[in-house]
Amino acid sequence: MHWRSLKSCRYIHLYEDPSAKTLDINVIKQYVSEKIPYAIVDARAEFTRYHLKGYEVDSFARRLASIRVKNPLTKMPNQEPLYGEVEYEKRVLKGEIRGSGVLYDGFELQTLLSQLIGEEESTLSHAHIVFTSRLFATWDEGDGRYHIRVIILGNPSIISTTGVAEGPAMPKEFYRLQQTLLAIGATQQIELMKERFRGRYIDYSDERLNEVMKGYVMQALFYQIFGEAFCSSRRCRLYNAHWQEELIEAQLSKQEFCDHHQSLLNQLKQDEEEDRGDDC
Repeated sequence: MHWRSLKSCRYIHLYEDPSAKTLDINVIKQYVSEKIPYAIVDARAEFTRYHLKGYEVDSFARRLASIRVKNPLTKMPNQEPLYGEVEYEKRVLKGEIRGSGVLYDGFELQTLLSQLIGEEESTLSHAHIVFTSRLFATWDEGDGRYHIRVIILGNPSIISTTGVAEGPAMPKEFYRLQQTLLAIGATQQIELMKERFRGRYIDYSDERLNEVMKGYVMQALFYQIFGEAFCSSRRCRLYNAHWQEELIEAQLSKQEFCDHHQSLLNQLKQDEEEDRGDDC
């Protein structure tokens, strides 16, 4: 496929996560506008607040409760959610409380959210990128368990501002020290131990969150525009990091993209400039 034909993605919608205090959706919008110059980029309110109609809250809350992962070692749907689970989801949807501590099946969550997008914005002309504090995971057939993810690619692409702290693994030394402290019963020292590794992982309300999320947004856009999901280079923002230190290297290095992916962006910009020249 000639890359010019891939410019069908004309609209990019970014949805804020109000609970992520260090995430500035307008900073992300400005960055995306510079990288994908032909697209119209807008920043919207939190996804369900933007799309969900008031009369849909009760049924949507029940569906959310039904995709909870109750046990990460079993792929059993939560077919009969408890009353309290549904009420909790209602309160989150209404903005009465912040959702936390609940794990969802990532692909099921993506499917639920996609069903809220109107028909006119469900085409490949529109990219929906959702920041959310919800924690989600995908089932791995290889080891038979769920794994927390930062991003689920597709439409919408969903990016967890909680998952970025909980998903990628801490440095190996952290776990060795953690096991030692657990073995001697010094559990109160574990939180203090995290200070020793400060800077080597992304924490909640991390001041580097905007920079990190720029990379995840570009992963979503490369997937939709070029059909390329991840990169094998650890110095490219499209690298699928499984460790915190890999994530920091991929997202905070001076070089943003590998040569191949930078060339794709350059082609987009060059084409845009040629189109403007033709219009003069």
